[in-house]
Amino acid sequence: MSATVAAALKKAAVYILGDEKKRGKLVTVVLSAAVGLLLLLCAPAVMLSSLGEVGEEAQVPELHINADDFYSSLDSESRQRLDDIRSAGNDIANAMDEKGVKVQTIKAQLIYMSYFEDVQNFNAESYANLFAVAPNDSDLIAAINSTYGLDIDYDEFVRTYTFVMNSTINAFMFSDTSTKNCADLAAWADNAYISGWGYMNGFIGERNETDRIRYADNAGLVLGYLNYSPTDKKFDSAYSTLVYTEQGGIDTMPEVIGIGVFDGSQHGIYVGNGEVIFSSADCGYVTKEPVSNGSWTSWCTYMGIEYPQDVEDAIESLSGESSSE
Repeated sequence: MSATVAAALKKAAVYILGDEKKRGKLVTVVLSAAVGLLLLLCAPAVMLSSLGEVGEEAQVPELHINADDFYSSLDSESRQRLDDIRSAGNDIANAMDEKGVKVQTIKAQLIYMSYFEDVQNFNAESYANLFAVAPNDSDLIAAINSTYGLDIDYDEFVRTYTFVMNSTINAFMFSDTSTKNCADLAAWADNAYISGWGYMNGFIGERNETDRIRYADNAGLVLGYLNYSPTDKKFDSAYSTLVYTEQGGIDTMPEVIGIGVFDGSQHGIYVGNGEVIFSSADCGYVTKEPVSNGSWTSWCTYMGIEYPQDVEDAIESLSGESSSE
């Protein structure tokens, strides 16, 4: 590996992972060719997009790394090691999809990249199954530690994962990129919550040029999904105003993720398990709370979003009740 590429990867990874406590350990790992190509090829949405967005605060000016150039700079032993790791990354992605937890692919690849250097006889299917059965991230990390004899610190993992996820839009979260549908709207909201998006007027999920953090205002959380193209991986301006229809009281809301909830001034997105995610001006970030907290008074649908038959039936039922009064 050339000294220039090694130094660039070192600086970029330290910036992306953004955790001072982990930097000493991380620098050692990143300087190995193995982790270098994993960053470039196993998690391209994280690394490649971030390399082009690194700001002056990271002190990585003019950072341009091409995967082919990087690969050609390596010796034959390093290339073989990187081919093995690229294969493992692809195996993880396939196994996560097969287990029905595709949305967690970046998480799985990041953990593998950061901690599995000395793990022998790795099996992607068994690894993916841990993600499929874990009820939460705390239990997941505990299960990984127990299964592979590792000592991953949960708080360190959360800091790292949140920072990495904030640097990208998770391409694995969409169930149907050909439509704008309520299930993917819920996944979009959940991703914003997990990724630590902040609240800022006029934003719909873009990164702020000053601090490199993603922001959305209240309506912008929904508008961001409507305007984002998973294929082009960028935002357009097709929707500038959130158009919604209040359908009924909150007690009449069908159990369908991706339905909007409304309190008379701000919108939230129902994500299941009795919880709603919304971008809060009061909190200053995208947050989650139980619908039963009491402030949400009605449920609504949004122009541009497709809803399943259950929602159409609920609307028709409410319309019938109104007509009979």
